[in-house]
Amino acid sequence: MKKGILSEKVVIVTGASRGIGRAISLALSREGADCAFTYASRKDLAESLTGEIEEMGRRVMSAQVDVRDYEGTKDFVDSVRETFGRLDILINNAGITRDKSLFMMSREEWKEVIDTDLTGVFNMTRACIITFLKQKSGNIVNISSSSGLHPLPGQTNYAAAKAGVIGFTKSLAKEVAPYNIRVNAVAPGFIETDMTGILNEKYRQKLLETIPAGRFGRPEEVARVVLFLCSDDSIYITGQTLEIDGGLGLSG
Repeated sequence: MKKGILSEKVVIVTGASRGIGRAISLALSREGADCAFTYASRKDLAESLTGEIEEMGRRVMSAQVDVRDYEGTKDFVDSVRETFGRLDILINNAGITRDKSLFMMSREEWKEVIDTDLTGVFNMTRACIITFLKQKSGNIVNISSSSGLHPLPGQTNYAAAKAGVIGFTKSLAKEVAPYNIRVNAVAPGFIETDMTGILNEKYRQKLLETIPAGRFGRPEEVARVVLFLCSDDSIYITGQTLEIDGGLGLSG
């Protein structure tokens, strides 16, 4: 078997049973990484992804993990290290939306998004960072969103969380760069996933008019950028946020 650019690496991907997380897991496994991933609820999709990765000849493990649970994330990371004997890359992808105008947003809808999309990044990164510091190597890619840079109305919770992820990325990158640890983020725009699949056709057409490329992106296109950030091709890049949005951010 031809060695990939991530051969002998072990990667964790959160929220990987579908959409962007699934595409990332497959892309990194295809390049030789052994993959540990989490999922929230769809065990059937997790089992399907496990099968695809195993067919590539890679080692894989999965677990139903709530990234809001500090102890649960720590236990998962401990089990990954015990199973694979190492840990090299963390992809913080798990996220949810609860879009609503602020005057109608409940405290629970605010808290649910912040706890999952921002505190979940803290929990998983905190669980991995000691290992990375001890071995003086590591790579973290956080999945933010164009909403963290160019927010839409009705997304105060999601925009705040995703902007927080970008700030977290920049601060941590400065903190751990002396230890040969890189931390970057990607900010996808409108991507063809379950999140955008629920939009009605009229609203989809309205959104398409704001995208210079004239289409929504594909999960695989996000995955290729993440793969670049995980590889040595990006060895001198840290603390950056790469927008994958078809030019959406050019107008605002």
